[in-house]
Amino acid sequence: MTNLLKTQIGRLRIIGFIEGVSFLLILFVTMPLKYYAAMPQPNKIIGMAHGVLFVLYVLAVIQCKIEYQWSTKKTGLALLASVIPFGTFWADAKLFKKEA
Repeated sequence: MTNLLKTQIGRLRIIGFIEGVSFLLILFVTMPLKYYAAMPQPNKIIGMAHGVLFVLYVLAVIQCKIEYQWSTKKTGLALLASVIPFGTFWADAKLFKKEA
């Protein structure tokens, strides 16, 4: 894991994984709790964390685009992956591992 922190692509992969997990937690845990169990607090906490992680992910993608001279297509796919469930995991396997 410490090797991942040394490169921009490694940091993107870590942020992407955590952002993807937070998105899945929102979709499959906190939203059902909010609407079916009247428990909005977990959604507020995880939602805030996810928002911060989303912004960090977008910034990390932009930094990688600059550092690794990614094409517009690759950058667009990396950004699109952040709004699709399981998308960041796909991006890690198909887009980011090739750079690492």
